[in-house]
Amino acid sequence: MFIELHLIQNFAPANLNRDDTGSPKDAIFGGHRRARISSQAFKAAIRRQPVFTEKTAVPMGQRTKRMAGEIASRLEKKGRNIEDADKVAIEFSKAYAGKLDSKQPSKTSVLIYLSESEIDWIAEHLDKNWDVALREATGKDSKEQIIGDLVKQLIKQTGKRTSAPDIALFGRMLADKPETNIDAACQVAHALSTHVVRMEMDYYTAMDHLKPDDTAGADMVGFTSFNSACYYRYMRIDWRQLMENLKDVELAKRTVEGFLRSAMVAIPTGKQNAFSAQNSTNLALALARNDGKSWNLVNAFETPVRPAREAETGYIDPSIRALDAYWYDLASFYDDSRLEAAAVYVMEKHAEALNHLAQYRKEKFSDWVNTIIDALPEE
Repeated sequence: MFIELHLIQNFAPANLNRDDTGSPKDAIFGGHRRARISSQAFKAAIRRQPVFTEKTAVPMGQRTKRMAGEIASRLEKKGRNIEDADKVAIEFSKAYAGKLDSKQPSKTSVLIYLSESEIDWIAEHLDKNWDVALREATGKDSKEQIIGDLVKQLIKQTGKRTSAPDIALFGRMLADKPETNIDAACQVAHALSTHVVRMEMDYYTAMDHLKPDDTAGADMVGFTSFNSACYYRYMRIDWRQLMENLKDVELAKRTVEGFLRSAMVAIPTGKQNAFSAQNSTNLALALARNDGKSWNLVNAFETPVRPAREAETGYIDPSIRALDAYWYDLASFYDDSRLEAAAVYVMEKHAEALNHLAQYRKEKFSDWVNTIIDALPEE
């Protein structure tokens, strides 16, 4: 089963996701310049939404080079001397990650993605085997060794599975320990504007508050790039892969619910203090399908939409109409397609733009979510 999410979201002037020059990211699509927000930006926004952790009831995983510091902190709470705990934690981190940072040996050379329960397990078992672990970490002669064995145990327990919903959704990879890799259950497309976009520039100044009144001129000048765009966003969850990653049907269902709720309200944080583009989703189509098909509908906008001048609309209405028509075209032709459930949210202001999808419209957020959750398998 696939759970798909198609969103139309219009943003006021903003710079939500910057490139290396500080300008909003963009891309050429259909031969025209489009505004773009990377999948990474939206994935980060989704997993950071409080509702995600609230609904899954499981703490988020931690992606860090500082796993040694986290382990040492937990060992200290168990009563171990912090200097000794640092040595043991660094030795474990080296064994797990493959190597440490050459300039900062307290950090791993690559980011490590671990769930809270995995970090707790490491600290608990190092504490239980403290004397042996400490002798091994300090290089004292000992016939016994434990750190390497604990690393192997951890890998055996967590290989191809995790207890962290965000890791299950977005996956993890460690080149030196491929057996710890987890295939992502969720695919997230880069959001693209449904229309041609023009980049704009804001010129700003700042004044010295203590400068004498008779002194003219700004004390700082600068430029900030921005744009305003209506985006199409697409995401897909592979239920089979999610179950393979979590091995827990109830947690998998809570993960889907947390994802649906957080994806609806997630907004990247780039330059928000300067623009405050906190704009809600205008249309959301959620689908559960058991036919093996999966449709990214971005080609509905391969020809850029344009405002309907006679009706004095912006980009939202024509974007909804294009999405509705393109979906119906695919659904009509592929007569072997089979929906388990479909739910549509659309703002009342734009309801008349819906045609074929209007039959799936839901009036309440909880109804929209539960329509999909109720269609999920029991195993």
